[in-house]
Amino acid sequence: MPPYTTEQEVVLITAGANGIGRCMAETFLAQGYLVHVCDISSVAIEEFLLANPKASASLADVSCVEDVDKMFAELTQRYGRLDILINNAGVAGPTAALEDIAPEEWNHCINVDLNGPFYCTRKATPLLKKNGGSVINMSSNAALFGFPLRSAYSAAKWAMIGLTKTWAMELGPYQVRVNAICPCSVNGPRIENVINADAKERGVSSDEIRKLYQSQSSMRLFVDPEDIAAMALFLCSPAGAKISGQSIAVDGHTENLSTNF
Repeated sequence: MPPYTTEQEVVLITAGANGIGRCMAETFLAQGYLVHVCDISSVAIEEFLLANPKASASLADVSCVEDVDKMFAELTQRYGRLDILINNAGVAGPTAALEDIAPEEWNHCINVDLNGPFYCTRKATPLLKKNGGSVINMSSNAALFGFPLRSAYSAAKWAMIGLTKTWAMELGPYQVRVNAICPCSVNGPRIENVINADAKERGVSSDEIRKLYQSQSSMRLFVDPEDIAAMALFLCSPAGAKISGQSIAVDGHTENLSTNF
């Protein structure tokens, strides 16, 4: 038998041991949820569990079906239920002109950013149908505009919007809500890596690229992981009980993703 009572809601967050995922995990833990994360880094998992001993974790690559199946077996054995799935795992993908993108780089991005959420939601659905619940897909404001030099990432994130609406329609009769969060650039190491790659591709400085990205928002800013975590918590809470099938930008109002200086 699972060691926890059925009154406690269980949250699964992919790539939840660091970055935005860890911020979301710690936000849900602080609100009394039971939290299980997966991550591809055993070091990140060890550090996360040391800081958050009430959580649990699986070492898993969401682009690998076998890893996802094993993760869900571990989660089900431990908790016996799932109420919230947050498909957070993702990679930035290649930064390159269309003709310069290597097929293996394209495939890796699609496998993690698109196939991974499918694999996870496919396994989560029977559990979510039992009690109702919520799925959060981490998309991007790249799913609201074109995004030159980021074809693979843009393709995956646009696809997530279509899946969000489709899954909301499929799962709505079971009281399962499905929404997508579309952040702009989020402060942290990942966006710095993207900025540096973009600067190298264009032959300009990283500061110029950073200013360009910030200029795409009406508020001229990047958001913080805490902003994303707060939106996820709201959508999964009783306050968001009637919100489903939506793509919600947390981006200070993106005007466009033009990459022209």
